[in-house]
Amino acid sequence: MSPKTKLKEPKQVSSGVKRRKLADRIATVIVTIGGIAIILCIIAILVFIGIETVPLWQGVKSELVSSFILKESPDLASYSLDSPDQSQFPFMAAGTEQYKEIGFIVTNDGMVNFLSLKDGSVIKKQQLPGLEGTKIASSYVSENNKLYSFGTENGNILPVRFDFKMSFDGDKRSIAPAVNEEEPLNFGTSPLAIIAYEENEDGESAGAAYTTGGELLLTASVESASLLGGGEKKRITHNLTGSLEGSDVTALELDRFTWNLYAGTSGGKLYHWDVRNKENPVLLEVLNAAPNSNTPITALAYLLGDRSLIVGDSAGDVSVWFEVSEPDSPKGKVLKRIHDLPPMELPVVDILPSARDRGFIASDNGGNLNLYHATSEQKLASFKTDGPRVENLVYSPKADGIMAIDRKGKLYDWDIDNSHPETSFKTLFGKVWYEGYSKPEYVWQSTGGTDDFEPKFSLTPLAYGTLKGAIYALLFAIPLSIFAALCVSQFMHPALRNTIKPIIEVMAALPSVVLGFFAGLWLAPVIEKIIPAIFTMPIVLTIFTLIAVFAWQALPRRIKGRFKEGSELFLLVPVILLGVIVTLWINSPVEQIFFGGDYKSWFYNVLGLQYDQRNSLIVGFAMGFAVIPIIFTISEDALTSVPKHLAAGSLALGANKWQTAIRVILPTASPGIFSAVMIGLGRAIGETMIVLMATGNTPIMDWSIFNGFRALSANIAVEIPEAPHGGTLYRILFLAALLLFFFTFIINTAAELVRQNLRKKYGQI
Repeated sequence: MSPKTKLKEPKQVSSGVKRRKLADRIATVIVTIGGIAIILCIIAILVFIGIETVPLWQGVKSELVSSFILKESPDLASYSLDSPDQSQFPFMAAGTEQYKEIGFIVTNDGMVNFLSLKDGSVIKKQQLPGLEGTKIASSYVSENNKLYSFGTENGNILPVRFDFKMSFDGDKRSIAPAVNEEEPLNFGTSPLAIIAYEENEDGESAGAAYTTGGELLLTASVESASLLGGGEKKRITHNLTGSLEGSDVTALELDRFTWNLYAGTSGGKLYHWDVRNKENPVLLEVLNAAPNSNTPITALAYLLGDRSLIVGDSAGDVSVWFEVSEPDSPKGKVLKRIHDLPPMELPVVDILPSARDRGFIASDNGGNLNLYHATSEQKLASFKTDGPRVENLVYSPKADGIMAIDRKGKLYDWDIDNSHPETSFKTLFGKVWYEGYSKPEYVWQSTGGTDDFEPKFSLTPLAYGTLKGAIYALLFAIPLSIFAALCVSQFMHPALRNTIKPIIEVMAALPSVVLGFFAGLWLAPVIEKIIPAIFTMPIVLTIFTLIAVFAWQALPRRIKGRFKEGSELFLLVPVILLGVIVTLWINSPVEQIFFGGDYKSWFYNVLGLQYDQRNSLIVGFAMGFAVIPIIFTISEDALTSVPKHLAAGSLALGANKWQTAIRVILPTASPGIFSAVMIGLGRAIGETMIVLMATGNTPIMDWSIFNGFRALSANIAVEIPEAPHGGTLYRILFLAALLLFFFTFIINTAAELVRQNLRKKYGQI
């Protein structure tokens, strides 16, 4: 070799090594950056989801916007606030419009004062002409703070509506207040100390009044039918005093349908009349609503929807009641105490419900105000006035503010931000007793057909459905995929293994939406017709397979020798097809013999199970089909990677292939197989489209394989397009996504710990 050649060779070797090192460094940098970027993206997604759920746990934000003494206004200075008689307080009612710019105060002489809530200046004054020289003795607010009723000293109830007409001049908004009186309802001549008044959708009105003379009267205005299509209204009055058993009425409440009348008494009893038939009111029940007979009922109010009754008493207790099914009751229902809320410090004076949700405010005799939410049984916020007692209480139409007037004539105006009152750990994950239910239950029902719908946001049925679908999918996928991997890796000819494994891996490329479409529209109706065959198929296939195996063993060697070792398994394909055909053929006889010709009726009558076409069985087949490629591929790789000397040693000691595969190969590969199962479980938990299309999406908690369910992922896909941005439903869906993340994180962490232990145990073989 020439000297020149000897000098060039080290340079070429050095140059190649440098290029490889440079390529390795570049690849290392790219892989590192890519890995870090992926981790950062996952963390960023997790942080974003977490930020969206944080407002669910934040409390109510409140701010005292303004407060002023009403007596400082020249228009209100003439009213006396010094009378020791609390019934002589001059400000009988108060309210505000939705933007909380203009409020109004009604005085006992019937003067309506519209004033600015910024400084208390009176904008407009208007006299109620319907009073006819008498004074107001009591007041009542209904129709979500839209209809005000005033009981007069001459025995009338005067309904009044306050309207606020808005107009815009460019960006400037102007509000024109107006007062609209309606026809009064007469109760005689005695002053009305306590009243309740409502108007239903049919134009009928009804009112109840407790007079200073101790009489409880019910008056209704109903329209009599006419053969000519019209009719005239008539007044019906009933004296209900005889039903009170000598007790004094301390609170009255009438629902907006004018169907139910409630009266709370000084003896702590709650009287309930059915007044649907205005000509014949019926006393349904008398309940002990207070702790003892010395505790008067001091306040009654209906929650939004007029199905739940709020009861406050002189002990400061606040509770929510509604009717539940009771077969022994004449009405089929009884009023029952459902929710007990944190008590007030002193006797409850007034209760006012929200016009937007199941919240309400209550005041006590010491000037304390509490903001509650009935469904979650929470006290959301507390407020305090300077005076000893709140005489007028107002909850703004948008439930974003509270206005109060204390005994000293001081007006308070609070702004409140109460975006998510429905959420608590109990409402999201615990059992809650909802309106119309006979007991506390886990329920997900985010929307309803009316504005007074009670949202039900329990995530427990969704988490339950997620696990249910994943478990049924794995029950189908794990045996097939692991035994298939064992068969392919240990018993099948290498040429066949190299063909079958890629085919099964290609199954993972099938879009889940295609599988869901296939399962929901084709597979579900087919399975519904052959359920008896589905149950008998494992038995028939096992029998046919055993017969085929024994027949193969009985064949002469010269015939078996024509097949390559590991390829004889394909002889089972026609056997399995024949077994399937036989099973389908005996479907009708099996149904006739064992299920009386109708398996659905048999399931329902004997087992109490109802068959739904799209159910967990369909999801198990479809989602199991999607999970099989993942578990099979990883399991087959783990089985193939077992060192050959272990199998050779087992065979050399006299064990056959099956014993070697089960007792040596399978335990050694168990860490990898366990990882495959856990990855398949994670895939099943996160599946969306198959669950969405192959189940009925019913959020029920039932392990029956013939019922559907709703999973967390499918629920997010269904509900997120219609969830208002920033609303409670919107943020709870993000919480569901966070819950899914924790599911997979916990499962993967546990799987890794188990895998490490298995690897340590069998890695020493």
